[in-house]
Amino acid sequence: MGIFERFLSLWVGLAIVAGVAIGALAPQLAAAVGAFEFARINLLIALLVWGMIFPMMLAVDFGAIAGLRRQPKGLVVTVVVNWLIKPLTMTAIAWLFIRGLFSAWIPAALGDQYIAGMILLGVAPCTAMVFVWSRLSNGDPNYTLAQVAINDLIMVFAFAPIAALLLGVSDVLVPWDTLVTAVGLFVVVPLAAGWLTRVLLRSPTRIERLEQRLKPVAIVSLIVTVLLLFMVQAGAILANPLAIALIAIPLTLQTYLIFWITAQWMRLWRQPHAIAAPGAMIGASNFFELAVAVAISLYGIESGAALATVVGVLVEVPVMLSLVAIANRNRKLFPAGAA
Repeated sequence: MGIFERFLSLWVGLAIVAGVAIGALAPQLAAAVGAFEFARINLLIALLVWGMIFPMMLAVDFGAIAGLRRQPKGLVVTVVVNWLIKPLTMTAIAWLFIRGLFSAWIPAALGDQYIAGMILLGVAPCTAMVFVWSRLSNGDPNYTLAQVAINDLIMVFAFAPIAALLLGVSDVLVPWDTLVTAVGLFVVVPLAAGWLTRVLLRSPTRIERLEQRLKPVAIVSLIVTVLLLFMVQAGAILANPLAIALIAIPLTLQTYLIFWITAQWMRLWRQPHAIAAPGAMIGASNFFELAVAVAISLYGIESGAALATVVGVLVEVPVMLSLVAIANRNRKLFPAGAA
């Protein structure tokens, strides 16, 4: 491991502090970065995420994807956890903390909006960053791609009705520009670039050499992404520190809970670490761009629901990095191959 990988947690922590400090001292710069977006997706951050994803896409062996149908168990776990378990646990945890344990500090009407934002996060499993978490935990790139592809396909049909049911509203309009743009930017484009690069390089040795050279780029992109996220949201963090903390606690617990449920199920079905780790990451992390867009369209940009989805953005990277570390430390609990 290089110096970036060895001290990744330290660099991320420093990036968080630096991001908040820069956002507070130079709000105009933070506003300019935040305004550089399309379909609720920040294009500067998207470019950095693309830099993190590309090495994973470069490792995808297109000839081996067809053989994944012989390993359906990991896909079944991913689908059931993402769409039948995670939305319900998020709703229950949100109500328990916001309307129960924390009710003394949160007005009822505002609490309902916080819960709505948290539910939207729970109904929007990850699309992009899971490629990063999978790579950091040595996940199978082919299987990760299959898991994400099935997840995105289900999202097209299931996101709106599940969100509407749990929110108790008559209809949820899916921001198709956000959904399509995210899938295109974070899946289709880097996947096509990875395939083209493999065709041009031909040699597996050259491909592996390029992957090694891109590792520092991917890690630096991750650190800069964290800095920009916290810089853009510095105003919200400093203006609502108590609200941020109260929302972050149940979101963090939900993340660890879903990761644990998925990992235990994968272990019960004797799935290898390379399949179990990315499967657990998809459910644990969120498609926060979609959640933010829907929260704003339903409740307004200044609403508690929008703030809750923003908190989801802030806790995503630090919490997921801790889960990567947990996954790597417990690699021996999983069998070498699928049963």
